[in-house]
Amino acid sequence: MGHSRQIRHGLVLSGMLMLGGCMVGPDFERPDAPVLDSWGAGANLPIDSRTGFTSRSANSVPWWHVFRDDTLNSLIAEAYRQNVGLQAAGVRVYQARAQLGIAGGNLFPQVQQANVSSRTTRFSTKDPFISDLERVGLVDNQFTDVSAGFDAGWEIDLWGKIRRNIQSADADLKAKLASYDDALVTLTGDIAAVYITIRELQQLIATVRRNAVLQKASLDLTKLRLENGTATRLAVSEATVLYNNTLASIPNYEAKLARAYNALSLLLSEPPGGVKSRLGSRSRFPRVPAEVAIGVPADMLRRRPDIRSAEYRAAARSAQIGVARADLFPAFSISGAIGVRADDFANLFGNGTAAGFINPGFSWNFLNYGRIQNNVRVQDAKFQEALLDYERTVLAAYAEVENGLTGFLRSKQEAVYLRRAVAAARSAVSEVDAQFEDGTAPYNRVVQSQRHQLVTEERLIAAQANVLTNLIAVYKGLGGGWMPENVDGLISEKTRQRMTERTGWGLLLENPVEGQGKS
Repeated sequence: MGHSRQIRHGLVLSGMLMLGGCMVGPDFERPDAPVLDSWGAGANLPIDSRTGFTSRSANSVPWWHVFRDDTLNSLIAEAYRQNVGLQAAGVRVYQARAQLGIAGGNLFPQVQQANVSSRTTRFSTKDPFISDLERVGLVDNQFTDVSAGFDAGWEIDLWGKIRRNIQSADADLKAKLASYDDALVTLTGDIAAVYITIRELQQLIATVRRNAVLQKASLDLTKLRLENGTATRLAVSEATVLYNNTLASIPNYEAKLARAYNALSLLLSEPPGGVKSRLGSRSRFPRVPAEVAIGVPADMLRRRPDIRSAEYRAAARSAQIGVARADLFPAFSISGAIGVRADDFANLFGNGTAAGFINPGFSWNFLNYGRIQNNVRVQDAKFQEALLDYERTVLAAYAEVENGLTGFLRSKQEAVYLRRAVAAARSAVSEVDAQFEDGTAPYNRVVQSQRHQLVTEERLIAAQANVLTNLIAVYKGLGGGWMPENVDGLISEKTRQRMTERTGWGLLLENPVEGQGKS
């Protein structure tokens, strides 16, 4: 019992030393971010009501709801539930939670071992030395040794090495959560962008077919007039070239549409072939909101998950400097054991069988000072690299938003001009057709006007799609991405059950992570 009290007193003393000890290495502070006062420098246009933007902060609602497209909403919700890339990001969060548990466990005795053993030793009867001892009754040629006990060893965290490692693991967990949010943002933007591409291609195919019908009617009319002697073979050839060139563009658009369907299937993590029927033939674009709230650059710094992830990665690297620097100082430890020992199991817990020891000590690798100091410098360089990566991430985020704003505003301007051009092109086709029928215009004017109409309508559709895709890029650049109402947790229930059945994750999977899926 005396040994037991000594061990307990030693553990209490070491705990007091650990709690009272300092933590070497720098304390992490949020790095300064490059400053951008307001949006619009890249667009070279005012960001105000005249351009459809407001500096009012966006509401924390799913940004894709501004398009008022139920199909798009359902696609995004479905992707959140089953996208395997997002599932993998969620699993990495739980992996980091388990790693944090490992780091935290080192605050307790690093060696905790219960042991029970029984050893029977038998000597050779032919051994002359043993035979002589046995003959005079000093030893038997066989004896048994039975023991049971508990060993413990604890390195006292006097310099904060273990606590710095916990800080690093905690920052890594937060970085993984931010990376999960970043995967949400990326997935949402990709789904919306592919959806717009599908609607664009559907409209292009419909427009080409509509123009092909118009051109076929002109071709038939030209053939009829050739038979009547009022048109030339050149006119028929020109009409034939235009009509077949128009038809030739349809297979290319259909191939692109098939690839877009497959891309959407991949984002939904399902085999190809199922999304086409769900999207149907409705080819209208989602509506563009009259006003887009983009807030101020400071909002983006708080909301963008890749910026948060870069900050947490820097925090993790900062803590590793303290972990490395602690090796420059002596390491204090205490180890001990308590147990019972006897010659057989029957006597194992009898009087006088208790045994134990306590062994305080320290070690100091002062001869390795140069290597340890260089390891500190390595960790410091990694930390500095993480700070520079944070700054690069912020600058790239500014550029991404500005590019989206520029593309959105310029595409809107382009669409305005193209709408006028389409109206004029359609009017020109009607007028030239009438002049051709009256014989006051050659057929090449008809071909030219019909070609211009098709090209202008295709350009208008592309510009309208660019307005939407650039607006999506703006939302994505601002860090927009919120968990839909019908999605719960970082991983699916199926994945959670598989992991629990294999290795019993318990509360690590049952308790939701605070702040998950929010931006």
